[in-house]
Amino acid sequence: MIPVLLPPNPVQHFYRGGDRIAALRGIEQLTDHQPEEWLGATVSRFDDASTGPAVTEGGIVLRDLVSADPESWIGPVPGRDRGDVGILVKLLDARQRLPVHVHPPRDFAARHLDCPYGKTEAWYVLDADADCAVYVGWNTDLDRDELDRRRDAQDSEWMLAHMNRLVVREGTGVLVPAGTAHAIDGGIFVAEVQEPTDFSILLEWSVTTSTREESHLDLGFDTVMPAVSTARLSPDGLAGLTSEVGARPGGAEFRSLLPVAADPYFRLSDATVRSAATSVRPAGFAVVLVTEGSGELVGAGGRIPVAKGEAFAVPHAFGDWRLVGDGSVLVGEPGAGWPGTLGDGGIA
Repeated sequence: MIPVLLPPNPVQHFYRGGDRIAALRGIEQLTDHQPEEWLGATVSRFDDASTGPAVTEGGIVLRDLVSADPESWIGPVPGRDRGDVGILVKLLDARQRLPVHVHPPRDFAARHLDCPYGKTEAWYVLDADADCAVYVGWNTDLDRDELDRRRDAQDSEWMLAHMNRLVVREGTGVLVPAGTAHAIDGGIFVAEVQEPTDFSILLEWSVTTSTREESHLDLGFDTVMPAVSTARLSPDGLAGLTSEVGARPGGAEFRSLLPVAADPYFRLSDATVRSAATSVRPAGFAVVLVTEGSGELVGAGGRIPVAKGEAFAVPHAFGDWRLVGDGSVLVGEPGAGWPGTLGDGGIA
């Protein structure tokens, strides 16, 4: 069994962007509001089941392929269901600031959304304009009633002023734990890895096309706000969520691009070779994006040519694999120990 080529899967959204995705993937940008691409997705948007799922070059929905043979795709232990691959990988190219929002943790999702996954996520910066920043966590402890008032007033200035602003550059990796308020400046292009859901609580809907009633997962703010942390994220805490490994030149050994705290949820790594071969990635589901050059993915299941801008879903049955040739790859994989880390959430 060999990796499956994933044709471009751009997603229309409320915010502007997408030109850097189009350039990387070698496609024409049809509108200036296609700022996301969902790579290897077997899940959909929260409010739209038709948006998000990946389709293969042959027109088959990836989730259907996985569901038909989950052992070949993810291994002998099932995830939450037969189509679960344990990760969602996106390209996100924001040309305007994203709103202040929060994703719920697993315990909240299990109680209220019938799902073993929350939405911890991480960003790996592929490109950034000068002085662009991400906002992660509060810079002071907040009074919950005050946050509710500022949310209802849509006081964007107050919310941003109470958040940690982190200037990023190409190669910066940032983990955003579920429950943590966050936003992204316009001008930043990232690869985003996350738990495979689309659960978002909007604290700032006025800069989107959503309404107040579309901002709380159909549960009401009284129910969702306990999932929003009001605790201060200290400078040391923020440093623990940040990695600059990717800002340094890489080599043939695959290296982790995210803080170690991300490992239980997902992994993101890269490698670069010049007329050589990378180190081996162990068998398991993965999403591979070729960011430079060309070569072959070579595994126990065979070999397949790859080139810059192409993306692939790699099945477990491909076996241990490596990149051979002249190029660079970015690899997103489920968290260490997955799906055992879902506990009782996994079902056959």
